[in-house]
Amino acid sequence: MKMIKFGLALFLVTLIAGRAFAQNVGKLKNYLEKNKLESVAGQGFAEKKLTATGARDAGIVLVEAWEKEIKEKYHRSWGLKTFNREGLQMKFDYRVFGEKPADGRSLYISMHGGGNAPEALNTQQWQNQIRLYEPAEGVYVAPRAPWDDWNMWFKPGLDEFFEALIQTAIVEMGVNPDKVYLLGYSAGGDGVWRMAPRMADRWAAASMMAGHPGEASQVNLRHVPFMIWMGENDGAYDRNKLAVAKGNVLDSLQQVEPEGYIHETHIVKGKGHWMDRADTVAIAWMAKYKRNALPKEIVWRQEEVVRPSMYWLGVNPADARPGMTVVAELAGNEVKIVKSDYPKLRVYLNDKMVDMDKPVKVTYQGRTLFEGKVERTMGCLAKTLQERGDRELMFSGYVDVEIK
Repeated sequence: MKMIKFGLALFLVTLIAGRAFAQNVGKLKNYLEKNKLESVAGQGFAEKKLTATGARDAGIVLVEAWEKEIKEKYHRSWGLKTFNREGLQMKFDYRVFGEKPADGRSLYISMHGGGNAPEALNTQQWQNQIRLYEPAEGVYVAPRAPWDDWNMWFKPGLDEFFEALIQTAIVEMGVNPDKVYLLGYSAGGDGVWRMAPRMADRWAAASMMAGHPGEASQVNLRHVPFMIWMGENDGAYDRNKLAVAKGNVLDSLQQVEPEGYIHETHIVKGKGHWMDRADTVAIAWMAKYKRNALPKEIVWRQEEVVRPSMYWLGVNPADARPGMTVVAELAGNEVKIVKSDYPKLRVYLNDKMVDMDKPVKVTYQGRTLFEGKVERTMGCLAKTLQERGDRELMFSGYVDVEIK
């Protein structure tokens, strides 16, 4: 009799909780009919605890609202093939190849050569890039750099242009955010060396053609398969020697982490800066890979333009400096921070990563920084979707920890 009463009580609690959640989802839908996604987090209903099912259903509603807002914001830009930001302009052209797969289209962002040259020369290089590669499937986009400088493909502000391009392609063309690829030739290759690690959590794979690495690090490429293409005789600025050296760096990193740092280095015999299209096989190579948006291990080094988040880690931008590094691992319901140059970290969580119905533990070099349950809320889902612009990097909860 006691068991029957207990079962009935449990059923009633579940039923009431389900109705309460349904009411909150209804409030969310009604709210989003008249208000923007960015204001959801401040609403009372958005801070109530969610179940795993509730977080999933709220996420669906939020993604629909986000897609609508992106379309309203950038539909005209996509039609005009031009993004504008803070007085700058990034034109682009694109071609579509193959049938759309069931899991969504691929997106290839292909950066042209040129650099510190007359505007007409850079524009000519851009027009060449539009015709240079042809994937079997996907949306192949060649943007025209917003600047005519030597560092045009890694200047501050390029991140925001690329974010707008990726998000709009997802909404306008049905691109799968886990199938976004980066490539570039010459000065565009310079950009791949820099932007692949800088925005590592955006790419499924990347390929560098005939570019100079500068001071870029490769440690962030733990989950970004990376190809190096260089002509054997492309000796300007020691590009050929540096390509070999960077390939050796990736070899060393992969020896330590055999499941990561997938890469290939191709030094094309007898060729100079132009490789006679030997590098075109990189397109099919990249297409074999999909992004791992929620990896079990993160190696994150800040590049010359600092970013506030990478995969499921976040930092205060005011604390961030180029070169600062954090290394973290996820094992079951424990987040292990192996190394951190930051005094504080934010660890984002969702039900794909951990069992959020059970306590989560965060440790730093064996010392427990946090242990307890992490609540799921609509507010966190909405805020991370708004900030990251990526449905695969939307989180229902987080933990702030102090390292030092």
